[in-house]
Amino acid sequence: MITVITKSTCPFCIWAKRFLDDLWKEYQEIEISGDPEMYQLYKDISGMNTVPQIFDGEAIKENLIGWYDDMISQYQSGKIFQ
Repeated sequence: MITVITKSTCPFCIWAKRFLDDLWKEYQEIEISGDPEMYQLYKDISGMNTVPQIFDGEAIKENLIGWYDDMISQYQSGKIFQ
Protein backbone atom coordinates (compact mmCIF):
# COMPACT_ATOMS: atom_id res chain seq x y z
CA MET A 1 0.00 0.00 0.00
CA ILE A 2 1.19 3.50 -0.81
CA THR A 3 1.66 5.97 2.05
CA VAL A 4 0.98 9.66 1.42
CA ILE A 5 2.00 12.28 4.00
CA THR A 6 -0.24 15.33 3.55
CA LYS A 7 -1.37 18.68 4.87
CA SER A 8 -4.99 19.74 4.44
CA THR A 9 -4.18 23.04 2.71
CA CYS A 10 -1.74 21.57 0.18
CA PRO A 11 -3.01 21.51 -3.42
CA PHE A 12 -0.28 19.07 -4.46
CA CYS A 13 -1.53 16.67 -1.77
CA ILE A 14 -5.03 16.84 -3.21
CA TRP A 15 -3.69 16.25 -6.73
CA ALA A 16 -1.57 13.29 -5.57
CA LYS A 17 -4.54 11.62 -3.87
CA ARG A 18 -6.75 12.27 -6.90
CA PHE A 19 -4.09 10.76 -9.20
CA LEU A 20 -3.88 7.64 -7.03
CA ASP A 21 -7.68 7.41 -6.89
CA ASP A 22 -7.81 7.63 -10.71
CA LEU A 23 -5.33 4.73 -10.92
CA TRP A 24 -7.37 2.76 -8.35
CA LYS A 25 -4.29 2.57 -6.14
CA GLU A 26 -4.92 1.93 -2.47
CA TYR A 27 -3.13 4.35 -0.18
CA GLN A 28 -2.89 5.34 3.45
CA GLU A 29 -3.01 9.07 4.13
CA ILE A 30 -1.16 10.49 7.12
CA GLU A 31 -2.37 14.05 7.71
CA ILE A 32 0.20 16.18 9.55
CA SER A 33 -1.39 19.64 9.51
CA GLY A 34 -0.83 21.45 12.80
CA ASP A 35 1.43 18.71 14.18
CA PRO A 36 5.05 19.95 14.18
CA GLU A 37 6.35 16.72 15.74
CA MET A 38 4.85 14.60 12.96
CA TYR A 39 6.14 17.06 10.37
CA GLN A 40 9.66 16.76 11.81
CA LEU A 41 9.42 12.96 11.95
CA TYR A 42 8.59 12.65 8.26
CA LYS A 43 11.04 15.40 7.32
CA ASP A 44 13.77 13.36 9.04
CA ILE A 45 12.67 10.17 7.27
CA SER A 46 12.40 11.63 3.78
CA GLY A 47 14.84 14.53 3.87
CA MET A 48 12.07 16.60 2.27
CA ASN A 49 10.72 19.93 3.55
CA THR A 50 7.49 19.69 1.58
CA VAL A 51 4.39 17.58 1.17
CA PRO A 52 3.08 15.38 -0.17
CA GLN A 53 5.68 12.83 0.68
CA ILE A 54 4.84 9.63 -1.15
CA PHE A 55 6.17 6.20 -0.22
CA ASP A 56 5.72 2.86 -1.96
CA GLY A 57 4.75 0.98 1.18
CA GLU A 58 5.72 1.92 4.70
CA ALA A 59 6.99 5.47 5.26
CA ILE A 60 10.70 4.65 5.39
CA LYS A 61 13.56 6.21 3.41
CA GLU A 62 14.04 3.14 1.21
CA ASN A 63 10.43 3.35 0.00
CA LEU A 64 10.43 7.07 -0.85
CA ILE A 65 8.97 7.92 -4.25
CA GLY A 66 9.19 11.65 -3.62
CA TRP A 67 6.59 14.35 -3.89
CA TYR A 68 3.82 14.89 -6.48
CA ASP A 69 6.03 15.75 -9.48
CA ASP A 70 8.36 12.83 -8.71
CA MET A 71 5.42 10.43 -8.64
CA ILE A 72 4.06 11.72 -11.96
CA SER A 73 7.42 11.56 -13.74
CA GLN A 74 8.17 8.06 -12.43
CA TYR A 75 4.71 6.89 -13.50
CA GLN A 76 5.11 8.41 -16.97
CA SER A 77 8.50 6.71 -17.39
CA GLY A 78 7.05 3.34 -16.36
CA LYS A 79 9.04 3.01 -13.13
CA ILE A 80 6.05 2.77 -10.79
CA PHE A 81 2.42 1.60 -10.75
CA GLN A 82 2.63 -0.38 -14.00
